[in-house]
Order: sequence, then structure tokens, then C-alpha cells
Amino acid sequence: MTRAFLVVMDSVGIGGAPDADRFFNGETPDTGANTLAHIAQACADGRAEDGRTGPLHLPNLDALGLGAATRLASGAETPGLHAVPKGLWGCAREHSLGKDTPSGHWELAGLPVPWDWHYFPDTTPSFPPDLARAAAVAAGTGGILGDCHASGTAIIAELGAEHMRTGWPICYTSADSVFQIAAHEESFGLDRLLEMCKALAPRLHEMKVGRVIARPFVGSPEDGFTRTTNRKDFAILPPAPVLTNWAQDAGRRVHAVGKIGDIFSMQGIDTLRKGSDAELMGHLSDLVDDAEEGSLTFANFVEFDSLYGHRRDISSYARALEWFDREIGVILQKLRPGDLMLLTADHGNDPSWIGTDHTREQVPVLIAGQGAGQIGAINFADVAASIAHHLNIPAQGPGKSFL
Repeated sequence: MTRAFLVVMDSVGIGGAPDADRFFNGETPDTGANTLAHIAQACADGRAEDGRTGPLHLPNLDALGLGAATRLASGAETPGLHAVPKGLWGCAREHSLGKDTPSGHWELAGLPVPWDWHYFPDTTPSFPPDLARAAAVAAGTGGILGDCHASGTAIIAELGAEHMRTGWPICYTSADSVFQIAAHEESFGLDRLLEMCKALAPRLHEMKVGRVIARPFVGSPEDGFTRTTNRKDFAILPPAPVLTNWAQDAGRRVHAVGKIGDIFSMQGIDTLRKGSDAELMGHLSDLVDDAEEGSLTFANFVEFDSLYGHRRDISSYARALEWFDREIGVILQKLRPGDLMLLTADHGNDPSWIGTDHTREQVPVLIAGQGAGQIGAINFADVAASIAHHLNIPAQGPGKSFL
């Protein structure tokens, strides 16, 4: 038997989505957004020198075909990424009508989203009055703070002190289908925050809001506030079996790394390992060492997106990519004969783009352990079908294997 490792580099898009003009950051369409190419160009131009220097250096990902995949998807050059690919490589486009985490991950796992998500208007207030009242009741408070579209780090800087003074939770949304609740881990309480999210989730899921997200933070008005790694997503349940179910139903072990457990509501998942991206890399390394024959490991590295893409921090995004490249290079050397490791992304989040929201882009598909060659432009759902083919398990959904 062989093993499969599906690794999502959250938000590492490569431009070229044919329907990008239908998706917006504010009033600006995502046409022309290209997370990787714009980061690489900024590095080459000397505009990404905070904590790093010079052209973007990703030798391991480039050797798998990252630069080639970007050129295939969008025609864009990525300065510093010109290797002749040694792995299977291509690009993938999404058909679900979203540029968010559940849409991307569900479709990568073989299930295009079968409905339109509910989005809250970019107004203040954003939420219907009855929903705002329900949130206050769930919190046991007289009201909520925020009630608007906001960047998560910006809104805790703006309202953190008032939150600690009043005890009211900070509720906000974005261009994604989300209801996010920020609260201080100590003055409000982490368990209380999680219970509030759990209580509200069924109501929001019925509205087809994709996720209720707990966003705990620590700190003080004097020293500033910092979000912690205790984030938890309460995601709507996939309405049909996905790759994790296919594998588990076939008697295979399924290991989740990062927020995969939250995204799929633990459907088809045997073990879950969480932490910072640095800790997740250690977990992935351990699973490459120890995961059972025939098993599936599904990992997400979120900090490209959560810490750097939304904050439009080009230097830090580039630095994170270079760190990931070094670490994954070590792990790739440990793959066993017959293993498959597929690296991809769920959407874009171009740190050079206007606004703070995700960008609608194609994503790279880079495969180690299965020889070299171009697979061309595929659909997100083909990823799941191909991994099922590799594991020799029955596949469902619209995807077709490229293996």
C-alpha cells in the first residue's frame, strides 16, 4: 500500500482565475491579482526587505514546478523561479462561487459547494438586529461591539479596551461567509467564547453562513493586543461525503493537521494535530515518519493567509514562503517509495492588492513522489479524485484523476 499527503499552503494563489472579474475587494475586481508573482516581483525590486533580502528563494517548491505552474495559470513571470520541474505540476481552478476556506477545501476534497453562501453587507451595522440580539444573549451581555466588516487585528486594536471595560464581545465579518467573534482569553474567558460560538453556529449555518470563528486574544490596552493560536472554526457540515470520508470508509487512517478538523467538522478524521505553523510542520514531519501504510494526511498551513495576506504584508509573506520551502525540502527527502505528497492552495490573498480580503486565483498543484511532467490545468475536484486513485479507494463527486 502507499500513503498520501495533501498539503494546503493557505492562500498561495498564482493568478489567472478566469472569473476573477466577478469577485471583489471593495469595489475593485480581483482581475490581475496574483499572490505569488506579485510577491516575487516585489522581492526582485527590493520592496520586500523586512526580515529577508533579495529575490524570492524557493528552490524546493520551484523544483516541483511552482514557477512553471504560475506561468501556466496566468502567464506571469516569477523572478527567481525558473527551474525545470522535477515533479508533476500544473494549476487548478475552482468552480464553487466563493474565494473562502470552506469552498476551496471542500472542492479540493471532491465536493464543489452546492449552494450560494450567505454574505453580510459591508455596512454598519452588518448584522440583522435579531442576529445581533442572539449574539448578545449567547454571550450573556447587553449587546455586542463591532457589527461591521473589519480586519481582525485592526478591530481588536480599536475595540479591545472597550471590550475589556464592558465585557461585550467583538463581532465582525468580512467578504467571506463568516461570523467572527473576538474576545479576551482572560477577561472574557476562552471557554465562554467557544460556548458562545457553539450556541450561535446552528442559526448561522441555517442561513448558509459558512463559519462561526472564535478569535481569542490576549494583552492589555497599554501594551497592545495579540491574537492567540486558540482560534476555532465552527464550520457548516459538508452535505455529502468528501475525501476524508472516502478514505475512512475504505478502512484507511486519516490524519488532520491544522484547521482541517474544523473545516470538515471532524468528518472522516481519525486524529487531529494543531498549533502554530512551526508546530504543524513538526507534526507533518512526524506523520511522514510514522503514518500507516495506506493512510491519508491532510494538512493546512494557515499563517500565509491569516498573518500576512490579510495584513498586506509582502515582506513577511515572502519570509514565510522561504521558511516553508526550507522545511518542506527536508520533509520531501523522507518520503517513502510510492508515497505521494501534493502541495496546493485553496484561494489567493495577494498582499499587494487593494483591500484585505482573499483574491480569486488559480492555485498550484505540485506532486512529489510520482515522477515528473505537466498535468496541465485541472479542476479543484480532480485533486481528490487523484489522491483516491493513488490510495486505490473509491472516489465520488465530479473530479477525474490526472494520475
